[in-house]
Amino acid sequence: MRRNVALYPWYRFLAGLTFWQAVWFLYIQGELSAAEAILTYAIFDVATTMLEVPSGWLSDRWGRRRTLMIAALAGVATAGMQALGGPFWWFAAAQVLLAVQVAFVSGTDTSLLYESLAADGREAEVERHELGGWRAGFSALALSAIAGGALARFDVTWPYWATATAFAALLVLTWTFREPEKMVDDPTGPSRLILLSGAIRQPVLLWLSGLAIVMYAFSHVPFVFGQPFIERSLAGTDLASETPLVSGAITAAMMSVSLGVSLFAPALRRAVGLTAMLLGAFALQLALPGALAIATGPLAVLLLLSRMIPDALARPFLIARIQPLLPDGSRATYLSLQSLLGRLFFAATLWVAAGSTTEVGQMPEADVRLIMATYAIGGLFILLTLAVLSRRLPIERSAPSSG
Repeated sequence: MRRNVALYPWYRFLAGLTFWQAVWFLYIQGELSAAEAILTYAIFDVATTMLEVPSGWLSDRWGRRRTLMIAALAGVATAGMQALGGPFWWFAAAQVLLAVQVAFVSGTDTSLLYESLAADGREAEVERHELGGWRAGFSALALSAIAGGALARFDVTWPYWATATAFAALLVLTWTFREPEKMVDDPTGPSRLILLSGAIRQPVLLWLSGLAIVMYAFSHVPFVFGQPFIERSLAGTDLASETPLVSGAITAAMMSVSLGVSLFAPALRRAVGLTAMLLGAFALQLALPGALAIATGPLAVLLLLSRMIPDALARPFLIARIQPLLPDGSRATYLSLQSLLGRLFFAATLWVAAGSTTEVGQMPEADVRLIMATYAIGGLFILLTLAVLSRRLPIERSAPSSG
């Protein structure tokens, strides 16, 4: 179990080496078309949504180590398939494998960490180790973003081959993990459905999960709607031909800013408390679409660099606080369900946003600004509701591990 904990940051680092992130759309639309590139992303999103809860159930039933090995294998396969290229159905199949990689990791990696610590009587250290793993993963994302953009200048398939190599190393590392002993493994004991129904009756857990769900959605708003700002900023400049490198540099800078903020996060948590820090992080998330509704040109691109700061202030601490509230026999199932609800909530907001803009051609700038402002105002109401509810809940207090 100590080896699991020691290897966890390296696992998160290798899993974050997605060198293709800065070039995937450019590459696929070059192989197929822009419309088919969008469709492949839709296939990935739908497949991930469908696999979220089944993958969590499999992790609880079959084990953390095996589930993570499947994810690593799928990561090697999807990167290799896309590097080789082919017709649309080939890329669609690769996106399904990418969905397997993402869904099978969701909830399972953090469950492995918590249960490894719990087996050693070190549950109280989960927050520190979650933060360390988060930093390792974001360091890898920043490094691979800029490196992937640079590799694409030589050959656009090189970022995919580099990713396949990283996931092959991840598979080897995952093989060395040891399966934690679960407290709930008696087939005559409570079913996972009963365990889950007991967990969701905890008001504190519902509050924390509600915040995690809405923060997932608002974290992705700038990812989707921030692209028009970057595109307009590069149009007509000498950097227009260096879009992959610029895209990678912006992503790397975004991750680096977030990593810098994470260094001060533990001290901030001690100074203001968990509740205030979580609500403050959500408020920062809402400030970004509000600012993008007003900002123009290069200033908007600079604002995008703050996108991941709220994650640095909230994500590791949210997971660490939720983990002790969950029964061991259904921990990954619950976390996968939480992730699924976040995806569905975001999809619902996108459906509403899509109905408020043009159906032909490029999205007008006025529509982008209106959508950003609507997200900010709607999120403000959610923030106020969560703040009121938090006053009567013991958000700060830790809870013993359930079994």
